[in-house]
Amino acid sequence: MRRMGGYIIVVIAIFLILILSSFYTVREWEQVVITQFGKVIGNPKTEAGLYFKIPFIQEINRYEKRIMRWDGDPKEIPTRDKRFIYVDTTARWRIVDARKFRRVLVSYDQAYAKLDDTIDAVVRDYVSANPLVELVRSTDWMPTLKEGEEKVLSPFPDETARATVVLGREKITRAILAEASKAMPAFGMELVDVRIKRINYVERVRQKVYERMISERKRKAAQFRSEGEGKKAAILGQMEKELKSIVSGAYRTAEEIRGEADAEATRIYGEAYGQDPEFYAFFKTLETYKEAAYKNASVILGTDSDYYRFLKTIPE
Repeated sequence: MRRMGGYIIVVIAIFLILILSSFYTVREWEQVVITQFGKVIGNPKTEAGLYFKIPFIQEINRYEKRIMRWDGDPKEIPTRDKRFIYVDTTARWRIVDARKFRRVLVSYDQAYAKLDDTIDAVVRDYVSANPLVELVRSTDWMPTLKEGEEKVLSPFPDETARATVVLGREKITRAILAEASKAMPAFGMELVDVRIKRINYVERVRQKVYERMISERKRKAAQFRSEGEGKKAAILGQMEKELKSIVSGAYRTAEEIRGEADAEATRIYGEAYGQDPEFYAFFKTLETYKEAAYKNASVILGTDSDYYRFLKTIPE
């Protein structure tokens, strides 16, 4: 009985393994290709749900239905006008025929290798066939001049900066996409988009470009400093002129007030003198006595001098 029970457990275990290995699920974002001894069997399962396969004989191969990203390595490519630049490209792609993808490429590694070969070759052809300005700009639009600038500062030589854009970056990337897409159906793939992510000079050229831009900025800074010094001198001159005008006006006003005061004092003195000339003469003579500088000095006057007239008339 114990041996019979062991057999039953083994049979049940095998049955469960067969059941579990016979069913599989497909999720919303993936598609499944069934292979039997390495050969693709039937159509890909693209709808989400539960499916059946022959256990141990058939295998499931899962692939993405979503759009995936490809990033190429920056490549050094010369442009048509002999500018050596690094071009960094990115793309978006997806699997549209999983059956063909499995039969031709098998894995994602092979798919990315094929994308590397195809996109890099097309990018190199189009970059080398166009001048640098076409790869950088999409139109003839140029930014407006800032105050004090004679021209827009640009890392490109003057003849490049003034060049007319015929195709532009957008049309070139669309042409790259169209050309590279021609090879994708053979692998069950679709190329959704291709973009130039970054363009930069190679190191030996980049340093010269930076030096030229720094020199231009220093020249512009020196020009601004010179103009600032000129404006400073004009402001200081105007301030000095206004200060002298204010001081001159204040001095004139003070002199006018002082003159009016002196005239008023003279008038008052005149009126007082006119009321009692004798007293006025006496008062002014006393002031003279008080203010006379007798210290360290000797004054010899006769007794009949008018200076002592009031002293002689003082009653005893």
